[in-house]
Amino acid sequence: METLKKIFAIREFTIFLVLIALMLFLGITAPGFLSVDNLFSIILNVTFIGVMACGMTMVIITGGIDLSVGSILGLSGVVMGLLMHDLGLNPVLSILVGLLVGMAAGLTNGLLITKVKIPPFISTLGMLSIARGLAYVLSKGWPISPFPKSFTSQGQGMVGPVPVPVLYFAGVAIIAYIFLRYTIVGRRIYATGGNLEASKLVGIKTDRILIMVYVINGLLAAFAGFLMTAWLGVAQANAGQSYELDVIAATVIGGTSLQGGEGTILGTVIGAIIMGVLRNGLILLGVSSFWQQVVIGAVIIIAVAFDQLRGGKEG
Repeated sequence: METLKKIFAIREFTIFLVLIALMLFLGITAPGFLSVDNLFSIILNVTFIGVMACGMTMVIITGGIDLSVGSILGLSGVVMGLLMHDLGLNPVLSILVGLLVGMAAGLTNGLLITKVKIPPFISTLGMLSIARGLAYVLSKGWPISPFPKSFTSQGQGMVGPVPVPVLYFAGVAIIAYIFLRYTIVGRRIYATGGNLEASKLVGIKTDRILIMVYVINGLLAAFAGFLMTAWLGVAQANAGQSYELDVIAATVIGGTSLQGGEGTILGTVIGAIIMGVLRNGLILLGVSSFWQQVVIGAVIIIAVAFDQLRGGKEG
């Protein structure tokens, strides 16, 4: 009995049970939900949200938030597309430049938060607008294509029955999990979010930690932009629009506390899958896109409310 209690006390296990219950419900009520093709479609669509959610987990653990990830995804994809299509640059170099754009956006967010003391919500909201605007300026609002096969194969290729982007997502999640759980820097990320002032007193350079997590978040948003652009075979300025909501929802549903100091990559991965399953199920049930937004918004509010109530009880 004690062992059973310990298992249920593990937050990730509880979240996993929610996922199983949701899948069983949709398997009964939504025609075709449990088909192999549909399940692979869910996993592929979860990839882009999941990659960004790994970075968002680190940001929220420090007590921050980043609303700009969807726009960074779009901007990075456009930059990669222009370099390959208009300038004929090598795909590898184009990807690297796109990733650097994401890191630069994250660095800007981090510096505004730590040095200029602008709250994360405001600074990243500004970056959301700047990055999206630049994406439209650079692309002139037009989709950019085609791209070399060596590039699109990274989004459209398969390794056996598994889509290549899913393998990239798995790799990102494993690296992020090890980084947060088993490295000194990972422990300092938790410490910074748990108690900023105490962390400063014990010698942790909290500004560096905060800047680093926003740079990582920008990098992963750009990486998601690479995967999405390669998958679609076209770069679009509106790519990733409103993705920040799903990313934050996946992170919070996965057990990362908005109060900081708490969260895991495993929980976030499960949270991302829950979001993917929920969106897919709503489509199969014939729910209109307008009502889908209502449902997703309600899920975010419930997840945040639960986090606040849990934080109050622990406090």
